[in-house]
Amino acid sequence: MGVKTMFKWSTKITSAQVLQLIRAEKDVNKALVIFDSATAEYANGFRHDNSTFALMISKLVSANQFRPAEDLLDRVHKEKCDITEEIFLSICRGYGRVHRPLDAMRVFDKMKEFGCEPTPKSYITVLAILVEENQLKLAFRFYRHMREIGIQPCVASLNVLIKALCKNSGTMDAAFKIFREMPNRGCTPDSYTYGTLINGLCRLGKIYEAKELFKEMETKACSPTVVTYTSLINGLCQSKSVEEAMRLFEEMRSKGVEPNVFTYSSLMDGLCKGGCSSQAMELLQMMISKRHRPNIVTYSTLLNGLCKEGKLQEAVEILDRMKLQGLKPDAGLYGKIISCFCDIGKYQEAANFLDEMVLGGITPNRLTWSLHIRTHNTVVQGLCKTDPNRAFQVYLSMRNRSISVDSLTYSSLITCFCKKGDIHKSARIVDELVLDGCLPDEGTWSAVMTALWDRRKMRQAAELLLLELMNKCVEAEVDIQNQDV
Repeated sequence: MGVKTMFKWSTKITSAQVLQLIRAEKDVNKALVIFDSATAEYANGFRHDNSTFALMISKLVSANQFRPAEDLLDRVHKEKCDITEEIFLSICRGYGRVHRPLDAMRVFDKMKEFGCEPTPKSYITVLAILVEENQLKLAFRFYRHMREIGIQPCVASLNVLIKALCKNSGTMDAAFKIFREMPNRGCTPDSYTYGTLINGLCRLGKIYEAKELFKEMETKACSPTVVTYTSLINGLCQSKSVEEAMRLFEEMRSKGVEPNVFTYSSLMDGLCKGGCSSQAMELLQMMISKRHRPNIVTYSTLLNGLCKEGKLQEAVEILDRMKLQGLKPDAGLYGKIISCFCDIGKYQEAANFLDEMVLGGITPNRLTWSLHIRTHNTVVQGLCKTDPNRAFQVYLSMRNRSISVDSLTYSSLITCFCKKGDIHKSARIVDELVLDGCLPDEGTWSAVMTALWDRRKMRQAAELLLLELMNKCVEAEVDIQNQDV
């Protein structure tokens, strides 16, 4: 049965025509319909070749549709079409992108089975995926296999190996040993080699050694890339050498190396941690003027720094800017803003942001859950002093979402409503407190009893009961005296 398509093919279909149509179609499923429809009418004699298969597989991989991509790969084999290394590598890279390195290896292992002999490029690609995904034991075993089958070391493969060794402090010396031996193997270290080592040293806090290597790099006529500069700038900021980092930032710009979003974010982080959020905001403006879009890390860094310095208005503006850019603030960032409002006693505004979180479907993760609980309890306790009804609403929201209510919050609510004379709400909260396995403390009980006593009917009933008890006691005493007589 033919495949339904939205247009009529010409009498003679060419590969160029199919390629053009598939490239023009943005919807991957519609592109697949075009691909299949080209061979749906067997009378036209069109058969897909390497180029059309490669393009369709690439489109499917870009859309993370790996099963259909591998089905097409099997079809290439069955139809005895020439299959190239690049088709396999596009799938391997796709699996690497979605953090599935073992699937990348599985596809790589299919190459020989399909009659495609892997070149060193394929081996290096898979090795890089394993290292990037921290599959280091597997990566080292794979590299040994490469050497065993006669693949000679080259700059690209040694760079990947050095990157693997730089991931752990215990293997940094081995990374430097390979680096120093590279010229003896006919491999000249390049900017990537130096950048990898500098990044590794910076992560270990070895800033002096990183700076020395950076100087050596320049003497070898090896120009630092934006990645190299950013690694060193980040390392300097982490070691609180922000002024030196700023000088390096100016140097890279003067040499025509354009900073990227990571460069700006690293500097902003250093400035904010040093209490210089105003300078960080200036960098943000510079970054935007250079048409670099701030990412979630950039905004988070600024928001944390502004909150730390008590610049709440600017922090809220950053939060709004994030949302306008289509970035979704997480529970941790909302927690920072809410805590700042609580610190200055603006509990209504804090509660508004709690509501915004709920409406936006923003939930905390395992790391921010404790902050989430603490924030909610603080807001309720603060609202008890200014707006008890709003406090009760937030309290109900907490219970509905299984957010723990602490003893101080219970006490604040009960005391607050007892003072208002709202015994029903007080009693309800006491019931829920007990259901949660807590016991009211002496102050809470005292507040409840005082509220009950202050109610006129309750007081009158208690006085009548007391009078009745006193009368019964007098009568009992008279009876005893009569019996003695």
